Amino acid sequence: MTDPHWNSREANLLLSEHGICIQPINYPTVGRGTERLRITPTPCHEDIMIDMIDQLAAALIDVWNQLGLPRNNPAYAAE
Repeated sequence: MTDPHWNSREANLLLSEHGICIQPINYPTVGRGTERLRITPTPCHEDIMIDMIDQLAAALIDVWNQLGLPRNNPAYAAE
């Protein structure tokens, strides 16, 4: 499900509940129906990258569960 409404809700929940700032990318930056989250690690994260990746994965699972978003469609991962 790619939808600007859900995309923004994901980003808002990640920030408010997990302290993780991820930018939602919506139309017109990307085409309608291809909305996504932009995840950009920086060099400052290098020393603790593994812990941060684990925290991000847990936060995404929590938010997607809260919103009832599917995680089993390979087409979403390909985007």
